[in-house]
Amino acid sequence: MNEDPPTRTTFDFEAYGRRVREGPCFVCAFVAGRPDYQHHSVYEDEHTIAFLTRYPTLLGYCLVAPKAHIESWVHEMAELEFLRFQSVVHKVARALAATVPTERMYSMSLGSRQGNAHLHWHLAPLPPGVPYHQQQFHSLMAENGVLVVDDVAQAALAQRIRDQH
Repeated sequence: MNEDPPTRTTFDFEAYGRRVREGPCFVCAFVAGRPDYQHHSVYEDEHTIAFLTRYPTLLGYCLVAPKAHIESWVHEMAELEFLRFQSVVHKVARALAATVPTERMYSMSLGSRQGNAHLHWHLAPLPPGVPYHQQQFHSLMAENGVLVVDDVAQAALAQRIRDQH
C-alpha cells in the first residue's frame, strides 16, 4: 500500500476533555452499541474488543479493551485474565503490523480515573522513515496534530486488519 500519509489537523482538547469527563465511559458506550460512540472494530471476542481510535496520530492506531468495565489491570484482573488480555493485544498488534508499514509497534496503557477510566491498551504503529525527533512520545501526542481520516478509509483499514486474524 503506497498511499501518501494523511494530513494532520489541530486536536480540540477542550471538546475532547468535556466528552471524556462528562460523557459516559466511551468503551462501555461502544460495546453497548451507542451510535454516538461507534468505532471501527478490528477484533472482537467474548471478553475483548479492539478498534481504531477516533483521533489517530499514526495510521492504524488502535485501542484494545476488555468488554467489562475494568479500570485497573493491576488490581482488577487476575494474572491469567491479564495474560489472556495481553495475548489479544499481541494478536491485534501482529495483524496491525501486517496491514500497515511498521518500523516499531508502540504499546501502552493510558487513561486515568479522571477521564477514559476504562482500561484500554494503545497500539500505535510507527511507520518506517519517521525522523528520530518525531518518533516515540512525539508521534503519539495529539498536541502535534491528529490525522485527518475519513470514515470510508477507516472502515477499509479496519477490514484489512480484521482480514489478518
